[in-house]
Amino acid sequence: MKTASFIQEMPSFLQEAWKKEGFQAPTNIQEQAFPYIMDGQDVIAESPTGTGKTLAYLLPLLTKLDIKSIHLQTVILASSRELVMQIHQEIINWTAGTDIRCASFIGGANSKRQLEKLKKKPQIVVGTPGKIQELIQQKKMKMHEVKTIVLDEGDTLLVPEHFDTVTAIIKSTMKDRQLLLFSATVNNEVAARLADYIKEPASISIKKDATLSSNVEHIYFICEKREKLYVLEKIARLQDVKALVFMKDIVDMEFIATKMKYNKMNIAALSADGNKSEREQAIKGFRKGIYPMMLSTDVAARGLDIKGLTTVVHFDLPRTLEQYTHRSGRTGRAGNDGTVISIITASEEKELKQLAKKLNIQVSKKEFFKGGIVDARKTERPTAPRSTKRPSPKRKKK
Repeated sequence: MKTASFIQEMPSFLQEAWKKEGFQAPTNIQEQAFPYIMDGQDVIAESPTGTGKTLAYLLPLLTKLDIKSIHLQTVILASSRELVMQIHQEIINWTAGTDIRCASFIGGANSKRQLEKLKKKPQIVVGTPGKIQELIQQKKMKMHEVKTIVLDEGDTLLVPEHFDTVTAIIKSTMKDRQLLLFSATVNNEVAARLADYIKEPASISIKKDATLSSNVEHIYFICEKREKLYVLEKIARLQDVKALVFMKDIVDMEFIATKMKYNKMNIAALSADGNKSEREQAIKGFRKGIYPMMLSTDVAARGLDIKGLTTVVHFDLPRTLEQYTHRSGRTGRAGNDGTVISIITASEEKELKQLAKKLNIQVSKKEFFKGGIVDARKTERPTAPRSTKRPSPKRKKK
């Protein structure tokens, strides 16, 4: 399908929104997914972070939505509150000025207010599996007219703690509904779990999106493990920085966050264990630039889209190619510049270079000088200067 025909197939309000956003051409995942979704086919799609997966399913679904209908037609499931709100906001942005009705449902929110949303007859619903299933069981949400179910970041929805709930939601719809799964990572196990619920799905796998001309610099600092905090504080002090820091352990993250705040550093911390208001405050403050840096674990930041992110920091070195790619892909989106920084110990340098070689990227060793980042100086082991003096003759013993 040609790009021109893809854009022309969309209704005028989407074409206008497309121009307003300043997009030049669809990404690979958007272009490949559009015809399958328009044809009503089930889809399992894998594409890296930052390649426009949300719009890849939203644009065709909004294109074929029956605006005149008062029934719920599309249900989008996401594993975290933040991702639900992010998708909901994206729908609001792209349907501005239309009669399309969308609602979001998350656990912990005011129940009365959420039921009021359903009275407005939303055509699209975005929510966490637990909350959507609760509304279905209460017979507040009618699923008999649902045409499409979307599993956003689908691999996180098919884990044991969500699987039964997700499949119950799928079973509550008619058999001829469409099922779409989009994720940065799709393995054989994910496809196998969906085997009983998906019909001859179109499989889309994009390893790298050639349409994104991102200019991302990959650099690293070497220090002792106990000095990582000081390097992180120097990064936070850089001018115009907006850095997302990935850490592998919640306990370590909270310890580092406490230390940095004690040192008067203006940072936020995003924990999967945090309460709703704390998480919302952290994300909102980071998006608005109140905090130049936010610490997070991989789980807590899954699917989170932060516009204008200048820097990704690997406080703990990623152990897999996928982890490095998923984290790093959050900066340099849609052709913008970005920097990926790894803070490593000397013993980890070889491992980082092996990752870089496999990913076909260049990593440069850096250091701080007068508050700025400069190329690391080459240090050689000093050799003792040769003496030009003749050795004094040994004295004979008397």
